[in-house]
Amino acid sequence: MRTRLANRSARLLLAAAAATALAATTTACGPEDNGAAAPAASASTSTDASADASDGAESGTGGTDSGSEDSGSEAGAGADKGGDKGTGEGGVGQSCGTNDLDLTLTPKSQAGGYYQVTAKAKSGITCYLDVNTPSVAFGSKPEGVASPVGQGGEDPIKLSGSAVAYTGISPKTTKEDGGVEFENVIVSVTDEDPNPAELALPEPAAVEKPIVTNWSTNPGETIPVIV
Repeated sequence: MRTRLANRSARLLLAAAAATALAATTTACGPEDNGAAAPAASASTSTDASADASDGAESGTGGTDSGSEDSGSEAGAGADKGGDKGTGEGGVGQSCGTNDLDLTLTPKSQAGGYYQVTAKAKSGITCYLDVNTPSVAFGSKPEGVASPVGQGGEDPIKLSGSAVAYTGISPKTTKEDGGVEFENVIVSVTDEDPNPAELALPEPAAVEKPIVTNWSTNPGETIPVIV
């Protein structure tokens, strides 16, 4: 009988010990611990996400600034190029070349007869006649080159829109009969102009010791005479 009681007491002690161990294990791994661990992990994840978002925002901002600066630089460079292009390609301030001008020849009866040449800038061009006297020649020989007589003269003359300049050409200044006949006269703004204009005469003219006046905006100053 005592043996049974002893065995029963031993079993009760073992059961009590097991229950105590189980309670300790449950307490160590209870819901409180699981709940505390989860927010810690979430906080870490949230912090990492915020850092990533911040990095992304900084990268985006940097890209925007870079694009703005590049665009501004390119726009400025384009503006500078547009500004430089105005002078020298039909812009204000360039010297007139013969090919910048429309030249017309009109026969006049004063002073024994001469040719009035009118110069007007072509559409869209503004230029200046920097050289006072045009270069004029009948044919290619030296005796066909017109000598300047110094009449009129304005330096420089601005040509644009309806503004015009005049010069007068007398093909023959001798009183004797003779001379060489020509059907055209060559006119250019300078001796070195690569694009001289060849103007047709209304009829063949006898040429001998020709003369030419300076450019002037007053046609009355361009009647060529030998003083």
